[in-house]
Amino acid sequence: MPGGRTLLPLLLLLPVWGCVGTPPGYTGRIQIDGSSTVYPVTEAFAEEFQLLNQGIRLTVGFSGTGGGFQRFCNGELDLTGASRPIREIEMDLCAANGIEYLEIPIALDGLSVVVNPANDFADCLTVDELRRTWEPGSRVTTWRDIRPTFPAEPIILYGAGTDSGTFDYFTEAIVGRSGSSRTDYQASENDNILVLGINGDRYSLGYFGYSYYVENRDRVKLVGIDNGAGCVTPNDESVRSGEYAPLSRPLFIYVTLDDLQRPEIRAFLEYALDEARVLIPPTGYIPLPQEEYESFRSRMTELAGPPVPPPSAGEEA
Repeated sequence: MPGGRTLLPLLLLLPVWGCVGTPPGYTGRIQIDGSSTVYPVTEAFAEEFQLLNQGIRLTVGFSGTGGGFQRFCNGELDLTGASRPIREIEMDLCAANGIEYLEIPIALDGLSVVVNPANDFADCLTVDELRRTWEPGSRVTTWRDIRPTFPAEPIILYGAGTDSGTFDYFTEAIVGRSGSSRTDYQASENDNILVLGINGDRYSLGYFGYSYYVENRDRVKLVGIDNGAGCVTPNDESVRSGEYAPLSRPLFIYVTLDDLQRPEIRAFLEYALDEARVLIPPTGYIPLPQEEYESFRSRMTELAGPPVPPPSAGEEA
């Protein structure tokens, strides 16, 4: 790696069914922050893991991908969620602070474009129409500016804040350059706020992670995307195959190598490995293929050794 940085990209993997699960009884503190898109996944893992380990003090936040990396690379977090890969400037910050880490693709997401449920005219938009709407200096101010057959009603835009990995991904995929966007829109790193805004504005248009559409399908309307091969909406099949282009993407969890040696952190990841294919689908995201989960589990053992059982398990043994 340039400059001697350590980057170990991995795939988070699920063991073969029937393997011995993570034993309960761990204690300690685990701090997780980062992407609001990844938050439903880390929250699901955390809630179930904590039920088995009452001695664990586990906190999960969502300050945004950029905010999470800032804290993570400053040594303030054990794990951080990200809706994009770590940037070089963030790698440099981690390296400056002696933070080595694992990059863990955890699930797949189909970043979703949505409108108000009362919108009866916008069922599908082309990538070019989205680009013209969101690019810097855009002259799109009404729906008719997007397409002549749309009504001449002011368009109200909602999207991810600039500290969000979703903002980075959307602008790169749609506008063509990460971070390149018009600024006159309602921005938030909290996707729930975006849902509320879109639901409250009849002529709104916005975007966020697929999970938040699934959770709020009665409050927002999904719009299909035409990338030149016809209109496609995000679902398990279209996201996994990449047909939902260009807005299909992986989601990540990062953990420090030092923290991977801590029994409670390793136990949490082992639990995530055991339950990923069960806990991820209800969040609205798509789990990775099982063989990729299996491969990661083996790789993690190579890097950190076998998991350490909790004191109670060791005493019983």
